[in-house]
Amino acid sequence: MSSSSPFKMRLVHLDLKGAPPKVSYLLEVTSFQGNTEICSPGPQAGSLWQHVRHSPSMSLLHGIPVSPQIFPLFRALGADGLLIEYEDMFPYEGPLRLLRAEHAYSPSEIREILRLAALNELEVVPLVQTFGHMEFVLKHEALAHLREVALFPNTLNPHKAESLALVGAMIDQVMGLHPGARWLHIGCDEVYYLGEGETSRRWLQQEPNTKAELCLSHMEAVAGHVLAQHPTTTPLVWDDMLRDIPEDQLSASRVPQLVEPVLWDYGADLDVHGKALLVEKYQRSGFSQLWAASAFKGATGASQALTPIEHHLQNHMQWLQVAGGVPAGSLRGIVLTGWQRYDHFSVLCELLPVGIPSLAVCLQALLHGGFAENVKTRVEKLLGIPSLEMTDFASEGAGSFPGSDILALVTQVSLHLRDSVDALLERDRYVTGWFSPYHRRRKLIHPVVIQHIQPQALSLLTRWSALREELEAALQRVFYPDTVEEWLEENMQPSLRRLQTLLEDLGEAASPGGTQARPPAGSAEPGLAASLPSSSCPQPSTHSC
Repeated sequence: MSSSSPFKMRLVHLDLKGAPPKVSYLLEVTSFQGNTEICSPGPQAGSLWQHVRHSPSMSLLHGIPVSPQIFPLFRALGADGLLIEYEDMFPYEGPLRLLRAEHAYSPSEIREILRLAALNELEVVPLVQTFGHMEFVLKHEALAHLREVALFPNTLNPHKAESLALVGAMIDQVMGLHPGARWLHIGCDEVYYLGEGETSRRWLQQEPNTKAELCLSHMEAVAGHVLAQHPTTTPLVWDDMLRDIPEDQLSASRVPQLVEPVLWDYGADLDVHGKALLVEKYQRSGFSQLWAASAFKGATGASQALTPIEHHLQNHMQWLQVAGGVPAGSLRGIVLTGWQRYDHFSVLCELLPVGIPSLAVCLQALLHGGFAENVKTRVEKLLGIPSLEMTDFASEGAGSFPGSDILALVTQVSLHLRDSVDALLERDRYVTGWFSPYHRRRKLIHPVVIQHIQPQALSLLTRWSALREELEAALQRVFYPDTVEEWLEENMQPSLRRLQTLLEDLGEAASPGGTQARPPAGSAEPGLAASLPSSSCPQPSTHSC
């Protein structure tokens, strides 16, 4: 795919440690009929869409051309590879079987993913964490003795031979299902608490040992294993643990000859000049190849539900500036990360279908060296979005790409559910004035007020419960049950439960056992009467409204 991008490789990161999609989602099909108004971007999209229409993965279903949409879409948008971070979704065997998640992919499913990727000319780079972010491994009691700090499952103890044997076995099993992979990402980012374990403390007391040397030696050992067992595969590492290591110390180690660093920064205002200086430092230290890493989602808040496209576009525009400010070819490629959790124990951030418009924008910006109006039009056509919102969240109900229904429903929930419930429970004058927490605890209410609150609460609960069912069905088509349960419980259930509790309290207050009267001391009834319209007074009544 020809482009004006300074990044010759553009890898889309699939973070499977949260909300891993079913393989069937990656196989989801859309039919192309007639002039393909829904899916085809038309002639103005040029050769981009030609790849999708003439993809070798196209087949016939009842005589109608169909295509697995996700990978052809990635390719059409400008990707030429995937960085797949399996974590506990990999089908580890033998003693490592305990690492598997309940719904881990099977070997045949991984082979199908690789087959589809190859058909769409997407090179797959597997990622195996081998130092930091080892929570999915070290959380298990059987492996807890390999923690750097006994209390925390983040970091692997680099002093124990068993630690290297463990990650070596993980690497070999992953590579066994990825024969011929040119690169293997071995992680090594955010190695928190390194040097704080008892063994490390004793080791660091000996001159001239340093924490930097401890880090480099483990990277060297893991990378050495990769190259010894898989000599045609080059290890990649995240660069954050290397940034502050002095240049001479980097040069004196073997690490620059063994790995290719991936410089990551997900900010919309990243320091372009600072990144260029870092590139120069790494090159002087002996690293022959470098990569960049941006983010198309999952980098603006651990619980973020909707993707702020403008932020991620600016992040990629900044990386284009970095690439333009260093010698051509300094950066082999760029990884567009799409984080699904900040770590193994954190909540879910934006789901993959929700982030696809942002991914499309970012890939096209990289492909064309910017995001002019004609590039925006290409994105809209490829995604079936009539008008893409850049500074606000995507419009509701827009899009025809696989999972666009999830985006539309998640947008409704994220923008309106909590606000609509807050409006009733925290800003409605009848709730705040006559059914406050004080009243609710004592089951105290004026019967007239029930007529004002209950219909609104029932209407809201009915509306959002129906949408919940619709969203649950959409999520079930793409994700496994644990993901569906988690997302709904985190993002919908708290608000729905508030409505249910309000209605329960109303019911109890209205029951014979409730206290449908004013508090013993004082009376609020004149204020209530003055505030209610005359039609709301119970008739007949001995009171004048």
